[in-house]
Amino acid sequence: MRNDVLIAGFGGQGVLLAGNLLSYAAIDEGKNVSYFPAYGVEKRGGSATCTVVIADGAVGSPVVGQPSTLVVLNQASLDRFGARVRPNGICIVNSSLVDCSTLNRDDIRVVKVPMNEIATELGDLRMVNMVAMGAYVALTGVVDMTSLAAGLEQVLPERNHRFIPANLKAIEAGAQAALR
Repeated sequence: MRNDVLIAGFGGQGVLLAGNLLSYAAIDEGKNVSYFPAYGVEKRGGSATCTVVIADGAVGSPVVGQPSTLVVLNQASLDRFGARVRPNGICIVNSSLVDCSTLNRDDIRVVKVPMNEIATELGDLRMVNMVAMGAYVALTGVVDMTSLAAGLEQVLPERNHRFIPANLKAIEAGAQAALR
């Protein structure tokens, strides 16, 4: 088994935290993982991406030219990376901010999830990344939801552990929205 995902958005959307969480969940399941973050020099608002490769065997490279799954949190990310998704892959789109009509692909599955609206309804727009991770894991089954939940304790600083229940609700809401 080998899965790879490119998560892309802008700084402040939690792209790197989402990739880190996914990585810890896979490691907890005994899988091999490569996590490759990249971000602009701006603190917030610049481009932020990460690739995560999860495999039962060795992971050869963290660089993924054609991801099997793309999770896009903003329009610029879809415009930049939409053409790279591997045929028969999945593109999970934050339909709150992204217009999919610019993506002229009929060889991939496009799943629209209103991530910003879901996060806002749950009380905190900053949880858009957790909504995205719930959608990704529900659609791919790459890790178990319980491993994703357990990973929150590892990626969040202890001072933020009080937010774990809210993040779990966001993950579950993202999963439910993706499977509709």
